[in-house]
Amino acid sequence: MTDQTATTTRAWGTPGFAEPLEPVTIERRALRGDDVRIAIEYAGICHSDIHTIRGDWGDRRYPLVPGHEIVGRVEAVGDKVTKHRVGERVGVGCFVNSCGECEPCRAGEISYCDNGVVTTYGAEDPYADQEYTQGGYSRQIVVREDFVVRVPESLDPAAAAPLLCAGITTYSPLKHWNTGPGKRVAVIGMGGLGHVGVKIAAAMGAEVTVFSHSTRKRDDALRFGATHHVSTADGLPDEWRNYFDLILNTVSVDLDIDAYLQLLRLDGVLVQLGLPGAPLETKTRSFTQKRRSLSGSLVGGIRETQEMLDFCAEHGVTAEIELIDAEGINEAYDRTIAADVRYRFVIDAATL
Repeated sequence: MTDQTATTTRAWGTPGFAEPLEPVTIERRALRGDDVRIAIEYAGICHSDIHTIRGDWGDRRYPLVPGHEIVGRVEAVGDKVTKHRVGERVGVGCFVNSCGECEPCRAGEISYCDNGVVTTYGAEDPYADQEYTQGGYSRQIVVREDFVVRVPESLDPAAAAPLLCAGITTYSPLKHWNTGPGKRVAVIGMGGLGHVGVKIAAAMGAEVTVFSHSTRKRDDALRFGATHHVSTADGLPDEWRNYFDLILNTVSVDLDIDAYLQLLRLDGVLVQLGLPGAPLETKTRSFTQKRRSLSGSLVGGIRETQEMLDFCAEHGVTAEIELIDAEGINEAYDRTIAADVRYRFVIDAATL
C-alpha cells in the first residue's frame, strides 16, 4: 500500500529574494502510486541555481530550495511503480513533470512540452495540484517515476551528479547532429558545461577543438580528449575557417556569433546552449554561402538522459568536481561567479 504520510526534510534554501542560502525545513508530499522517494546523496551546483537564487531571473515563492543535479538511493516507492526499486541508485535532473499528452511529450522530448514542463524547483506544478517544487539541496525528494533515471553503479555518484544537467545538455545536441568518427566538433568555453561536452564528444569519436579566451585550460582540454585548444585572446585564427561540422557554444557571454559561423564548413551547424543577454547578430550571407545553420538546444528528455548516463558509464565519463559540505554553498556560489572552480561544485547531502 502506498505511504500516505507527508514527510519533512532538512534542506538549504533562500528565505527571500536574493538572500543567501541557509538551513530550512521543507515538506515532501506523501507518496502517490507512481512516486519514488529518494534519499539524496549528492547535489550539483549549476549556474542556473545561482541566477535563480540571486534574483537574476525574477522573484519566486520562498523559501526556495534549488538543485536539479540529484543523485541518491530509492528509499520508498508507490504501489504502481514498476521502473525503480528500493535501494537502486537513481538521479533526477532539470524537470519533474510535464503534460505527457502533447506531441513533444509523446515523442519523449519533455523538455519542449507544448503545455509547459515543470522544473525541479521554483515552479507550480499544474499537473499535480499546483504543488510548488523544491530542489535537490535537501536530504530527500519525491518525484514521479517517469522523471527518475537509473544511475549506473560504475559511475562515481558525486561526479555523476552534474551529468543530470551538464551531461544531458551537451549530449543531446551532439547526438541530434550525429556526432561520431570523422566529425569535427568545436566547443566554445570549457567551464562546467563545456568540459563535459568535450569529454562526451571525444568519447563519441569526434575530433574535438576547444575555443577558450586564454590558454589556462589547454592541458585540461587535451586531457579530456580534445585534439586542439585555441586561445581567442587575439581573435579567431583564419586557419579554422570552413573547418567544423558542429560548434557548441556553451558560454553566456556576448560573442561575435557571426565570426564563429565562418568556422563552419558546408552544412555545418552552430548550436547555442548558453543564454547571452544581448540578441545574436549575424549576416544573411553567413548562412547562404555554406548552407550553414544556427540552432539552439535546451535539455534532453528522460529517455535520452538515461541513454546519456549509460553512454557515460560505458566510456568512463563524469564531471570534474569539487565536493563541498553545506556550509560552503554560499562561498561556492561566489567562486562559481568568479570562475574559481574546476569544474563543478557538488554538495555532499549528508552535511545538510
